[in-house]
Amino acid sequence: MTDTAVTPEADVQPVFQIQRVYLKEASLEQPNSPAILIEQQQPSVDIQLGVEATPAAEGVFEVCVTATVHTKIADKTVFLVECKQGGIFEIRNLPEDQMGPIMGIACPQIVYPYLRASVADLITRAGFPPVHLAEINFQAMYEQQQAQAAATQQ
Repeated sequence: MTDTAVTPEADVQPVFQIQRVYLKEASLEQPNSPAILIEQQQPSVDIQLGVEATPAAEGVFEVCVTATVHTKIADKTVFLVECKQGGIFEIRNLPEDQMGPIMGIACPQIVYPYLRASVADLITRAGFPPVHLAEINFQAMYEQQQAQAAATQQ
């Protein structure tokens, strides 16, 4: 009988699991209330989105999607909402060239619906009609960021 080291197949299988999705940060400001609430003009709405991914432990990553919704009438803020929705993902045994797309496309697509709900809920609780964030093509967003990074390096 010979002793041979056999690597279990489970040790090399790719792993992609959601461990948790959570609201990491939320803030709401209404600096000009109550006077601004009497205004009859339609406010302008500016929405900014961001994605960030950071390692949390060996094979575990936190991916956050952030939304900033700023509404104004003329130069006065009606409300400013900032939300950061996080997700913890276990990602193991994937080729290095697939890690960027997984964390820049797949993970944000999972977290984003929760962010949309958090933003709409916070705005509604503040007494305003909800702002529904549009669907986002995270693949196009990721590819644009990669193209910008490549252009910056050249």
